[in-house]
Amino acid sequence: MSRFGNIGHRLYTGEVSFDFVGRRRLWTIISGVILVAAILGLTVRGLNLGIEFKGGEIYTITKPGVTVSQAQKAANDLTGDSSSLVQTANSSTGQQILVQISSAEKVDPTTGQSALSKSLGLTQDQISTQSLSASWGHDISQKALYGLIAFMVLVTAYLAIAFEWRLAVGALVALLHDLVITVGVYALVGFEVTSGTVIGFLTILGYSLYDTVVVFDGLKAATNKITKQNKLTYSDAANASLNSTLVRSINTSVLALLPVAALLFIGGGLLGAGVLNDISLALFIGLTAGAYSSICVATPMVAWLQEKRPEYMELARKVKQRRAAEAKAAAEGRTLEDEAPQEVTVPAPTGGPRNQPVNRTRSERRSSGGRQ
Repeated sequence: MSRFGNIGHRLYTGEVSFDFVGRRRLWTIISGVILVAAILGLTVRGLNLGIEFKGGEIYTITKPGVTVSQAQKAANDLTGDSSSLVQTANSSTGQQILVQISSAEKVDPTTGQSALSKSLGLTQDQISTQSLSASWGHDISQKALYGLIAFMVLVTAYLAIAFEWRLAVGALVALLHDLVITVGVYALVGFEVTSGTVIGFLTILGYSLYDTVVVFDGLKAATNKITKQNKLTYSDAANASLNSTLVRSINTSVLALLPVAALLFIGGGLLGAGVLNDISLALFIGLTAGAYSSICVATPMVAWLQEKRPEYMELARKVKQRRAAEAKAAAEGRTLEDEAPQEVTVPAPTGGPRNQPVNRTRSERRSSGGRQ
């Protein structure tokens, strides 16, 4: 068995355990710092919206030999600033260069095509133009918002029925956590938001939910009938369940990130920017945040909510009492089992029943020399 597989087995059996639930204050601080930075990025810098959302012109240069730097210089001369975006893309006819100029620059498409062709020494038929209206991006954003609301409502209903409302709250908090962090990273770093990015944002939600439901399924099984014992609190059982599914969650996250990373770093680097690159960038950030939130956000929050319930508060009191008694017994060199009543039989008095069971502790039987 490999070393990683051995660790996974020891986590599953409880030989090794990481206290994720007990460190929920640490995870809250970490998530809080990241979320504050993300929100500040959104409010101060805002999102770098692509041309689909702002409207404008896309000039496609098909002549081989034209470099990105040459096209960027020509676009900057046309607009008088460096606001235009120039990138490469591959098509069935070969590599192309895309020049995006926002409608805010107020450049007439015919004038722009003529100026670019003159600056780059091309004919006008070697540069094609495509006009995009800002209303198209608005419609896409509106439909994405409707889809997000419908998704949240359906997820809440499903989790409330399949598990209970507290687990539904934990899952929704994890989902919003992942979405805000992903959008915030885009704002902080200045990544361009395109229609492909919106698709990536919505895809993140499905994956984050899947990973969380896997963890919650194990949590539900581990905490079934937990109030019938006094050795583990709800948080203890939740942490044991989380550790038993930890390797599975890590494997799922790594396997999901590998193809996304291939699309992002290999596909984007070799094939040029495009819709797949935009989607994979959003997925890479979101999947990383989702792997963290399913382990360090969702389950600790559920444990915190559950331990507010009277039955789990009573369970925590019983567990505390038992552990105090165990500590006292250990200090005196004995165990609680020594004091556990066990049924023995003693001879009955004359004229009575043959034998009569009584409860005597192990220490009492030892003091009587084992006589019954």
